[in-house]
Amino acid sequence: MTRPSTIYRELKRNSINDVYQAQYASDNTFARRRRGHRKLKIDSILWKFIVEAIRCLWSPQQIAKRLKRFPDLDQTMNVSHTTIYSTIRALPKGELKKDLLSCLRHENKKRKANGEPKKDSILQDIKTIHERPTEVQERKIPGHWEADLIKGKDNKSSIATLIERNTRLCILATLPDAKAESVRKALTEALKYLPAELRKTLTYDRGREMSEHKILEEDLGIDVYFCDPHSPWQKGTCENMNGLIRQYLPKGIDLNQADQHYIMNVAI
Repeated sequence: MTRPSTIYRELKRNSINDVYQAQYASDNTFARRRRGHRKLKIDSILWKFIVEAIRCLWSPQQIAKRLKRFPDLDQTMNVSHTTIYSTIRALPKGELKKDLLSCLRHENKKRKANGEPKKDSILQDIKTIHERPTEVQERKIPGHWEADLIKGKDNKSSIATLIERNTRLCILATLPDAKAESVRKALTEALKYLPAELRKTLTYDRGREMSEHKILEEDLGIDVYFCDPHSPWQKGTCENMNGLIRQYLPKGIDLNQADQHYIMNVAI
């Protein structure tokens, strides 16, 4: 079954004056196949620019979009973010590859299964992400949140991250520990001052720290939904924001030592 988004992209890419042209679409497809994927030359000016941009903590997506904004550049100076990632992965082992990977927000790592299922039976009477209202997915109405924990050194310190799906508003809440009671109190404190219409739903993964979700629902009047097991990517807005936050609160530091004013600036 073809997805609606696939049809939408096809119509948008191959329509002239809002009329879909089948022959035009066919010719474009053939041209793209002949053109293939460009390769970055390591000794090129473009590659040198990309290296410096990544060292300044630009993402490959930002680099690719920024290059398109310069109309005077010829086509050889345009590159996709996937080509940038592929070129970095293809570099031989050495300081340059290590340096560039460390500057990437997620280091382009693939998710790995642990081999053993997490024990999430402590989460009772939950609502799954598939039960959420359709308006959550559409992102047209504010009030729908995603949340997660960022862990510090040796998992002994934590900060809760909350992201509103429509406005991308970010709230960071410090925690004394990652226990369920502490997480519930921190999320409640972070959201209780908002009007009721701005706290409709909250999506979380299957972390055991959310075992008091029923109390959270009662205190805030909010509906809590959970991702499928081992599927944190289903709350991708929060996962992506965590990657951005990690630039300022990197792994291996004691989050309890982070200044509250600094944390607030990071959220902004």
